Amino acid sequence: MTDLPILIAGGGIGGLAAACGLARKGFRSVVVEQAPKLGEIGAGIQIGPNAFHCFDYLGVGDEARSVAVYIDQLRLMDARTAEDITSIPLDEPFRKFYGNPYAVVHRADLHGVLLKYCEASPLVDIRTDHVVTGYAQDGTGATLLLKGRDPIRGRCLIGAEGLRSPIRAQMVGDGEPRISGHTTYRSVIPTEQMPQDLRWNAATLWAGPKCHIVHYPLKGGKVYNLVVTYHRDVQEAIAGKPATTAEVAQGFEHIHPKARQIIEHGSDWKLWVLCDRDPISNWVDGRVALLGDSAHPMLQYFAQGACMAMEDAVALSHCMETFGANVETALQRYQEMRRVRTARVQMNSRLIGEYIYHPDDAKAAVRNHVMRGMSPGDWYNQLNWLYGSNGLDAGQSSGIAAK
Repeated sequence: MTDLPILIAGGGIGGLAAACGLARKGFRSVVVEQAPKLGEIGAGIQIGPNAFHCFDYLGVGDEARSVAVYIDQLRLMDARTAEDITSIPLDEPFRKFYGNPYAVVHRADLHGVLLKYCEASPLVDIRTDHVVTGYAQDGTGATLLLKGRDPIRGRCLIGAEGLRSPIRAQMVGDGEPRISGHTTYRSVIPTEQMPQDLRWNAATLWAGPKCHIVHYPLKGGKVYNLVVTYHRDVQEAIAGKPATTAEVAQGFEHIHPKARQIIEHGSDWKLWVLCDRDPISNWVDGRVALLGDSAHPMLQYFAQGACMAMEDAVALSHCMETFGANVETALQRYQEMRRVRTARVQMNSRLIGEYIYHPDDAKAAVRNHVMRGMSPGDWYNQLNWLYGSNGLDAGQSSGIAAK
């Protein structure tokens, strides 16, 4: 049984991070991906200090730092008035407080860093064009069931296939994800197409009633990532559908021209309707466990989806090293480490979407008043539960053990 590999369903950021972490601990894994070729769609993502803690643990710290863009601040603007609300400097005091920086990166670049490590490791076997249909298990192992292919048997199985995970569907059976009705449009444009007075080296959020706009530089400052979100109350889950600039601009008439012009400069827009799920108390079934969006899909508003998946990967590898002689105990311990923390991020992602990103009138006035009164030190303390390493080295929150 101990000679069997650990099976990982899903070759995204979470699945590859799990394979990296397990390889660092000497465990073989087989990663299966339904796509004929490994890659990532989407554009930019933000990575907090907690993600850099994970990169170091997973053995890709230097490589991840080389593809990241180090912005100067997190900047919150009032989209109706174009006035500053607050900003969080990401300078040396920030890095010293958390032990790591805050940065932005193209999703494909981050995925490529993890993929390169896995492809170079003799302990990781990646198989594409494998469509997962379910799983079976007994007291000695788990079997991954595949469409049109022979089953694969392993010591245990990690379901990391994302929002609509077949492994989760069999284990939890909670149906379709919750559709938020929030429509997000994404574009990446060359820096010369970005309005010159907005070429800030910052992750900037323009917060307005029922809408917001985000922009920040990527690829060493060569391009800008644009994200435009509006409450369109759409009740259909859509992913990556092309959209016109006119469609993106609908509903932004009340937004200040300085912010609204960003939409006009975007091109090749694609839309997603944001979905998540309610937190669940159990994502382990014997020798089968969920990871990343399969376990705790969340809205984008905390910019923590990929970060939480990588924390899961670290916790999993830590638990397999510590309790690997008893796989079921290892998976239960992994879940105990991660359940409360990830649920907190899921719930807070919903809350800040309502009360920070999209409020109107009195709620917006309260937000502005409170946030304008906060110093950088106030922000550091406020976010320490999320970004800090306190407790992480001992595996108390995310299972991030010492390097």
